[in-house]
Amino acid sequence: MTVERRKAPRQAEAERNDRALLEAARAVLATDGAHASVAAIAKRAGVGIGSLYRRYPTKEALFQRLLDLALDQYLAAAEAALADPDPWNGLAGYVTTVIEFAGSLSPLAGMLPLTEEIRAKDRRAGEAVAAVVARAHDAGVLRPDATRLDVELLIEQLGRSPLVEQLAKRGRGDLDAAAGSARARIIAIALDGLRAAGHPPLPGDPPGYELFAERWEPAS
Repeated sequence: MTVERRKAPRQAEAERNDRALLEAARAVLATDGAHASVAAIAKRAGVGIGSLYRRYPTKEALFQRLLDLALDQYLAAAEAALADPDPWNGLAGYVTTVIEFAGSLSPLAGMLPLTEEIRAKDRRAGEAVAAVVARAHDAGVLRPDATRLDVELLIEQLGRSPLVEQLAKRGRGDLDAAAGSARARIIAIALDGLRAAGHPPLPGDPPGYELFAERWEPAS
């Protein structure tokens, strides 16, 4: 019993550090992109770089963990959308939920070898999102010319907010609420553009999945 009591605080601290590292990695990726450094991540997380390397022996391992967790979040958000009895609310809820973490992941495209586990999770998440979009189409609430890829690419574009990021870099915490409100308005305007009625046809041909997927294949 004494040994278990001694271990518990260390385990709790390790879990706190892990959460802090993952949150810091998302934030640093969002601002620094592909040039994000482990030193910047450790500093933002408030942990020593040695602690980071004990948990994640390489930057690649840290980013793979981040991607793995994000796919879990994508799947959970899509399943929550399908559980919503209102197809439009389900779709809108999926979009607004995923926007909160999608923007920080785009710099990882093409940087990481994709494991079979990650590929399998991506397939499951993709199937769930396709079902969310199909249900919205069947209910007549999503414009018929909007595809799943249109929705995914819209999320990616809205996932980053230069306004929020630039004010954060300047340390203008006093403007956080106003910037957040401005971002929420833009998201609402974009979502309204997905509604079925009252819009002219979208230009060009629907995007193919290769536009989305090929970026994640490491360069040969």
